[in-house]
Order: sequence, then C-alpha cells, then structure tokens
Amino acid sequence: MTTTLTIATVSFPEIRLATRDGHKLRGYFGTVFREHSPLLHNHFEDGRTRYALPLVQYKVVRGTPILVGLQDGARLLTELFFQMKTLQIDGRSYPVQERDIVFRNQSVGVSDSLHDYRFATNWMALNDRNYPEYMAMNPDERRGFLGRILVGNILSFFKGIGLFLPEGVRIMATVRPDPPRTTNLKNTRMMAFGGQFTTNALLPDLIGLGKSVSRGFGTIETAKNH
Repeated sequence: MTTTLTIATVSFPEIRLATRDGHKLRGYFGTVFREHSPLLHNHFEDGRTRYALPLVQYKVVRGTPILVGLQDGARLLTELFFQMKTLQIDGRSYPVQERDIVFRNQSVGVSDSLHDYRFATNWMALNDRNYPEYMAMNPDERRGFLGRILVGNILSFFKGIGLFLPEGVRIMATVRPDPPRTTNLKNTRMMAFGGQFTTNALLPDLIGLGKSVSRGFGTIETAKNH
C-alpha cells in the first residue's frame, strides 16, 4: 500500500548553523516570502494557524541548513529557489553563494519488508499527557510505549499527505532510543530522543515525525546510509 510523494530538498552547503537554528530558518523564510503562501509559515493571512502537516519543513542536519517541501510545498520551494539570495539568522547575514535543490518523486506507504531509520535531530515523542505515564514505566515498557507513539506519528504523517490505510493494513515499529536528552522548545525544557527504529513503513529521508517538525525536530534518515 503505497503512494507517490513529491519532495523538494533545498540545502545550503556553504553555510553552517547549529541544529537548534531550525526554527530561526522558519522565521526568516516565513517572513521574507510571507506573501507567497501560508505553507511557508503555517499561518493564514488572517492570523489563523494552519492545523495540518507542515508541507515546508526547516531543519539543520549536521550543520547544514535544509528546507524540505512536500507536495504543494515542493512546488513552492522550486518556484522560490532562485530568489533565495541570503539568510539572516540572529542578526547575521549569510550570503547564499551555493544552494542545491533535489526534486524527486518517491514511494511512501507500507511495504512487505522492514526498513531501518535513524533520528538525525531530536524526536519529540512525549507531551504533557503521556510524559508521567512514560516516567512510571520500566525500560522495556518505555521502549514499547515509544514504539506505539512512533506508529501514531507515522500515521499522522500519512494522513497529512492524504494516504489512508485500508482495513487490515498495520504499521509496526520498534524503537531503539538513545538515552533521553533535554532540549528547548518555545523556551520550555522538554525530553527528546535520538536513536534508531525499524518499521514496515516506507518513509522519505529528511521528513520529520512527531512534534514541531516544521522547526526541524524528528528528522529521519535511512540508517544504512549513515
């Protein structure tokens, strides 16, 4: 059960930023190109929030700023590609002398085989409701709990791109988390995870899973490539 997803990835290989700067990329491009589309900042012109999968996601992976566009977001990034002349982060201006774009169509869905992925940025799996439940569990229970949360994240991603699984088709996921980390989200310290996972879901590199994916959290990569 698969569908074809259109993806555009724009990277700036000569510019180095910190992983935490993903939300600053979002703020910059969402402001500079505000008039082009609410997909860039997930807000409509009247200020209402667009409650749906962010189709343009901003992230910094191993120091490289990256923009990922899905479906309409992919086409939008392609249109704006040559207008990206500079980045301004924390009052510093970075001239864009080199930028790369990859535009591809990729199969996404549930496959008959298992696939290994890793989290390239912190995965925000927990929220205020399930955090106490997680903390009360033993290590084995926690791994199973995180696996169920990840399945929910994958289903949310599928829903966001218009893929709905028929009755009887199930996603399986086993998470092998690194020790929990603390990170800041909107000036609040939160628990986050790195590590790897195995699933029968076929997922594209560099998409985000979990909370705050537009800000760069939960970015995944195929594990065998790294």
